Amino acid sequence: MATYTVIGGDQKPYGSVTADDVRRWIADGRLNAQSLMRGENDTEWRALSEFPEFADAFAVKVAALGAPPLLPTAALAGPAKTSALAVTSLVLGILGVFTCGFTALIGLILGIIAMIKIRQSRGALGGGGIALAGTIVSGFFLLMIPFYVALMLPALASAKQKAQQINCVNNVKQLAIAVRMYSGDNKNQLPPATTWCDAIRSYAGSEKNFQCPAGDAGKRCHYAFNARIGGMDAGKINSNTVMIFETEGGWNMSGGPELMLKQPRHRKVFVVAFADGHVEQLTGSRLDELRWDP
Repeated sequence: MATYTVIGGDQKPYGSVTADDVRRWIADGRLNAQSLMRGENDTEWRALSEFPEFADAFAVKVAALGAPPLLPTAALAGPAKTSALAVTSLVLGILGVFTCGFTALIGLILGIIAMIKIRQSRGALGGGGIALAGTIVSGFFLLMIPFYVALMLPALASAKQKAQQINCVNNVKQLAIAVRMYSGDNKNQLPPATTWCDAIRSYAGSEKNFQCPAGDAGKRCHYAFNARIGGMDAGKINSNTVMIFETEGGWNMSGGPELMLKQPRHRKVFVVAFADGHVEQLTGSRLDELRWDP
């Protein structure tokens, strides 16, 4: 015996029920032509009026009431409820312009799901046009993601360079302070140029302060000490004399302008610390003005 599952007036599924149960509920007014139902072998819901085996039950019902012939299902169903998924898809698709297309991915998925559900509802759900619009808008902004990424890459690279520059300046400041602390503990004498890294290592806090984030990661130190002031009395050195400067790298590196970087690591500037401890960021045009002699 064939069985069925029906959606009652309370929108809850009931089943499995027999054909006799369905005919009795039609007679009682619990089911009508637009009530949704499916047979035991069906995969989709259909209006009850589409089941030919119950046409006689509706004929009896109409005759008993003296009513006109049944109208088509669409006419009896009333206005379809707009799919909330369809609306959400369109909203998320539009928001893609503000989120670089990332919300559009969710909008595209919801739009496709909404169109499937609307098609399967056989008129119970509306908003097919909204779902289609949400899918199209979401898809458009997904295609725009590579464009957004291309726009962001230069800004990200610039931000990274700026962060590395700030880190390098802080390193040089810390090393300059370490030199001053060393001289304070050693009768005002600066560390020996040939062993300056070893001499101030305990004052520098961390060995990472000897490394520039933009420098060769294989080098232990990316700064050099002005050999001309090594071991001198700090009070007898002109405050504008170079003390620490950027170089290609090497532990305890010391010398003069020949060790200075040929090309700046940071946005066209070179980082230099002076004998009085202050640090400056200099363009290439100012390197010739640097004072190396004490």
